[in-house]
Amino acid sequence: MEQEEMLFHLLEQGTSAAMVVKEAEIQLKTAGFQELSFARPWKLLEHGAYYVKHHDTTLFAFTIGGQAGTESLRIAAAHTDFPCLRIKPCADVQAGGYAQVNVEVYGGAILNTWLDRPLSISGRVALAGKDVMHPELRCISAERTLGVIPNLAIHMNRDVNKGIELNKQTDLLPVLGLAKEGSKQPFLDFLAGELDRNAEDILDYELCLYCQEKPGYAGIDGELILSPRLDNLTSVQALLTGITESRRENGINVIALFDHEEIGSRTKQGAGSMLLGNLLQRMLGCFGKTPAQWTECLYQAFLLSVDVAHGLHPNHMAKMDITNKPVLGKGFCIKEASSQSYATDCEAVAIVEQICRKEKIPYQKFVNRSDLPGGGTLGSVASSFLPVRTVDVGIPLLAMHSAVETMAAADMKALTDLLRAYFRI
Repeated sequence: MEQEEMLFHLLEQGTSAAMVVKEAEIQLKTAGFQELSFARPWKLLEHGAYYVKHHDTTLFAFTIGGQAGTESLRIAAAHTDFPCLRIKPCADVQAGGYAQVNVEVYGGAILNTWLDRPLSISGRVALAGKDVMHPELRCISAERTLGVIPNLAIHMNRDVNKGIELNKQTDLLPVLGLAKEGSKQPFLDFLAGELDRNAEDILDYELCLYCQEKPGYAGIDGELILSPRLDNLTSVQALLTGITESRRENGINVIALFDHEEIGSRTKQGAGSMLLGNLLQRMLGCFGKTPAQWTECLYQAFLLSVDVAHGLHPNHMAKMDITNKPVLGKGFCIKEASSQSYATDCEAVAIVEQICRKEKIPYQKFVNRSDLPGGGTLGSVASSFLPVRTVDVGIPLLAMHSAVETMAAADMKALTDLLRAYFRI
């Protein structure tokens, strides 16, 4: 499957963090990776390829070289989550003859872009099981349009084009259909039907409403890609391609696909958890490394934090730094910030630049305007626990955190080529 075709498939199927991990697992299994469990002993072999999941929404994969642990670790990280609308417990709402569902905003979404979009439901559900300590967990992704958040007509909102602030509780309740007489919980009944269980078997869920629009090409020459979830499934796909297609004879290659980056990463399955450190220590312990030797390996390690960057917006060029203006189609971005909101230092940047020069991979540099602070990434969080050389990189986007974002197809190739080279050289 061609790289852009694989990206489009992941964008269509990766409708929640759980579904992103499910699709990643399919790619890894196809490439011969074996599944491990954090809750069971590991027996790793040289030249082996493995992956392990955590809470269904975070995944690690790694390959072992011929002389495991004798070279520095190469790590790349991205995130599986994205801004969306999360469905609350006891979510059924009926008003004015409509069936609706109660939601909250997850992450920093551009709220008005979610109006008048086709919406569907994805995530995971906990069902009653025979063992009270082990409920049954099921992933679900509805494949048809279920809801919409209708705009208020301009005739009833004459100032709409002057800019209207949306209330996250009252203005973002999706319509799931028309209320039916005698049906008090249409959403819960729908969910039970999809799972072929009784409604009372549904104990809890982590479900989101996602934008159902399909990825597609735009531009006179088809050089642009428009899609939901480019942040950060572009990075996830680049990491999966890099780890499955490239190997090193010596050392260990690792990818980490973390959940919860959009809400700060400081959770049990986020980059601010003990997961990555535990994974690395456990891997090296399988090859007889002592704690002291594990630390020695750690201080030789390198981490690529892979997340999207801001591209120059032609209608708002003053929002960009005055000398660093990354343009779509000119290569991936190396992101720098003196505040360390992007975890970057000059030695680590120089290493990435030398890889790009050697492999003829186009790249650009991004920094925020000095008076316009941007967001952070999981790289600065993860590297605070693991003192490794770290660089933040990613594809430049327009409309980041919109329900539909814009990128250049050429930049996906540049980022993927970087990951291939990083895990090979």
